[in-house]
Amino acid sequence: MGLLLERLKEKKLLVGDGAWGTVLQKSGLKAGECPEEWNVTHAWEIRNIASQYARAGADIVLTNTFGGSFFKLKKYSLEARTRELNEAGARLSIEGAAAAVSGEGASGCFVAASVGPTGEFLTPLGVVNEEEMEAVFAEQISALLEGGVRIIVIETMTAIEEALCAVRAAKKLDSSIDVAATMTFDPVPGGFKTMMGVDCARAVKELTAAGVDFLGSNCGNGIDQMIPITREIRRYTELPILIQSNAGSPELINGETVFRQSPEYMAERVGELVEAGADIVGGCCGTTPDHIAAIRNAIDSL
Repeated sequence: MGLLLERLKEKKLLVGDGAWGTVLQKSGLKAGECPEEWNVTHAWEIRNIASQYARAGADIVLTNTFGGSFFKLKKYSLEARTRELNEAGARLSIEGAAAAVSGEGASGCFVAASVGPTGEFLTPLGVVNEEEMEAVFAEQISALLEGGVRIIVIETMTAIEEALCAVRAAKKLDSSIDVAATMTFDPVPGGFKTMMGVDCARAVKELTAAGVDFLGSNCGNGIDQMIPITREIRRYTELPILIQSNAGSPELINGETVFRQSPEYMAERVGELVEAGADIVGGCCGTTPDHIAAIRNAIDSL
């Protein structure tokens, strides 16, 4: 049993962190700028975001490595720095969380490495085969492990084949670590599917067979939509479910992307989300440390 599974067994419900991308944008990240490069150029800001989420009460804080794969970094001509940027991202979140939360035990905060989609399609839709895709994930994840993390969160996946490559890469590197995989679902007639046509039943079946320790959904939906998605996922699994919803749907107002769901609104729906089957509740796009603090209070009151 990994560290996160042990903590969940102890506490029953856990709180994840919130958005990184939208928080980085508010911190000055410009359009077209590589977020992962900030792990070197803006180390203080990255460390501070991790600290803010830990102080807000998150049990799990992610790393600024969502787009840290070779394929993603290649779009910024940074592919040669894949290991450097991922190691730095892991180290900074660990340092930030440690600065905010001291000591071991139930009050401690875990850091989990964020691994997102590569932006490439597997054959026959694309030109990358499964062996190449798995190798790319292995390069990123091994650097994250060297940076000190023991939990991998493979998130915002829409293609099950790509998600499975990431899970296999992580488990082959170290079978003792916790590996979570979350997919982004859209409402369709009769249920929910990813943009690549993967429904909840198939996602659960194939991710479970690959050996994930946690699974669930993140991004693409506000907390209202995540409640039926969670209920659907729970129909097919007894594994812990991780849910990280957006602060509502994004709206473009005066050239700025706005997410309208307030910390108070999201906190009011946490009970329903847990009743639907969620074991770990956090936030995604548009959420802030204030949202996580409100979710923390809601979880503690259950």
